[in-house]
Amino acid sequence: MILSVTKANLAKKSDNPPTSIRNSYLCSMRKLFDSIKQYLSRLSFRTGVIVLLLCIPCYIISFAQMALPITIAAKSALWVVFFGLAKTFQYAGLAILGVEGVKRLKAAIKRRK
Repeated sequence: MILSVTKANLAKKSDNPPTSIRNSYLCSMRKLFDSIKQYLSRLSFRTGVIVLLLCIPCYIISFAQMALPITIAAKSALWVVFFGLAKTFQYAGLAILGVEGVKRLKAAIKRRK
């Protein structure tokens, strides 16, 4: 028996889930991210500044560890972890501060100069 491979047969055996499942998954992910953003926006201005300041040591560590005498694989793993933490702190801090908090922070920096 000869198996015939056609575009229709390949389309039937696709590993992609149905569109309705993908849409519901995306909808639930959007709800999750919206709830996280809403929770972060309820935190105080001071908390936002502290979280933003936490990204600085993570950036420093992510690049400073390259000077350590360890394997390339370990350096790569450390870089991914600390750079990811730095980005997470950065975006979480900005979400906590919001637009008004960023304006307030910029005004405070200008007053110091």
